[in-house]
Amino acid sequence: MSRFFGKIRQAGYVVDDIEAAMQYWSDTLGVGPFFYKERVPIVNYRYRGKSYEPHNSVALANSGELQVELIQTRNDVPSMYKDFRDAGHRGLQHVAYWTDTFDADLDRLTQQGYKVVMEGEVGENGRFVYFDTHYHPGTVIELSEVAGPKGRMFDAIRKASEDWDGNAPVRPFPDLSKI
Repeated sequence: MSRFFGKIRQAGYVVDDIEAAMQYWSDTLGVGPFFYKERVPIVNYRYRGKSYEPHNSVALANSGELQVELIQTRNDVPSMYKDFRDAGHRGLQHVAYWTDTFDADLDRLTQQGYKVVMEGEVGENGRFVYFDTHYHPGTVIELSEVAGPKGRMFDAIRKASEDWDGNAPVRPFPDLSKI
């Protein structure tokens, strides 16, 4: 466990083909089921202080307490994912820490010198920030708010993995407004 952030709760992988990646993780590694959203509804997205409209596909599954996130960028909007790809990397891009005290943690971390590069929101109480911590591939740190529907969705995804028998390896992303 990180003495600065707590438990790593998610490992985020940037991939070229999300469908192939879901199949590999399910068939070869036995991780699933994946909950897939072709276009994540990100609002208030900013990269290096400028607003953009990203089109990212995301798939989420758990292996125990660790959530696996697969990310495929679908447009050329500036992002840390695009930076990672443009540098020739694929695979683990970030680790995420989850919080239900987002404002306090963000304030504490920025006071400690962490700089936000990318930020946005997915649903109510679903803010996220990525810090400028890309010292070598796979070391970007994400702080993700999980106080509301997003947190309940993450719980549902983890629970679905507990007794997963390999059937229906890809499922639709739950509607955050109904959780």
